[in-house]
Amino acid sequence: MNPLLHAALLTRLAIATPARGLRLKRLAAESCVPVCALFYHRIADSVPNDWTLSRKQFRKHVDYCVKHLEVVDLAEVQRRVRDRDSKDRAVTFTFDDGYRDNFDFAIPLLIERGVPCTYFVTTSHIRDQIAFPHDEQAGRPLAANTVAQLREMSDAGIEIGCHTRHHVDFNKVRDRKTIRAEIIDAKYELEQMIGREVRYFAFPYGLPEQLRQAAIEAVAEAGFLGFCSAYGGYNLVGRDSFHIRRFHGDREFSRLKNWLTLDPRKIKREPDVTYRLPAINSRLGADGEPETGEAAAASFAGLAIGSEIDA
Repeated sequence: MNPLLHAALLTRLAIATPARGLRLKRLAAESCVPVCALFYHRIADSVPNDWTLSRKQFRKHVDYCVKHLEVVDLAEVQRRVRDRDSKDRAVTFTFDDGYRDNFDFAIPLLIERGVPCTYFVTTSHIRDQIAFPHDEQAGRPLAANTVAQLREMSDAGIEIGCHTRHHVDFNKVRDRKTIRAEIIDAKYELEQMIGREVRYFAFPYGLPEQLRQAAIEAVAEAGFLGFCSAYGGYNLVGRDSFHIRRFHGDREFSRLKNWLTLDPRKIKREPDVTYRLPAINSRLGADGEPETGEAAAASFAGLAIGSEIDA
């Protein structure tokens, strides 16, 4: 980031902080503090790229979250949203893809600090030990986790989640058989690998265009407790808890802190994602249809007080 822009961002964040504190008190009194969900891909000091954070950067993220927020798992994120019971800032950590480098530092750090984490992997890359297409295209193939590593992480308390078989883009897949194979069959394969139930699914790319009705129906049919997107958003009480909204663990710490201190402008820019769930999964609720959460979003955005940063 440009040094002048960085300095301006820090100044505006400092100005906004008191107003955010007042807003947080009001939200806490109503038990409707938004819940944050972070996602990462790879933590390593080698082969820097757009989806890799250094060990130093990641440790700083963990230290800040442990000190200033409650660290919770995905089930607790859903509970707070579903039960309208969120009295303080909270965050959960997630990873996508399944890079072997994470096994050397990031995951041991989270286990050591007692930080809950859900680790989403693509089964074909784990099983066949092949590099991810985006790394191949960049000319720097990187190793995926092994099955033994997943089992070891799972035994240590890391929740292993499903990220499809082949990291497919559901905006480009229309064939129902392929959709089911990438979601339902992938869940079964992953459960066989780790010897445990796989409870959560994360959409590759995770943008609104990937969150297609047919794919979400397959997620419900598979028996997942919920799915994660990755386009940037808060989990507001009153929304459906089946959809867990995440934002990236930004390498620019001021931008990460802006998200974690709850910026109402993020709500105003969040895209609208609507869908209907079939009443297949008994864990989805009475009618299987999530709430839109429009009232919750309006309530949070309406609590804007004073100056805010636009980052």
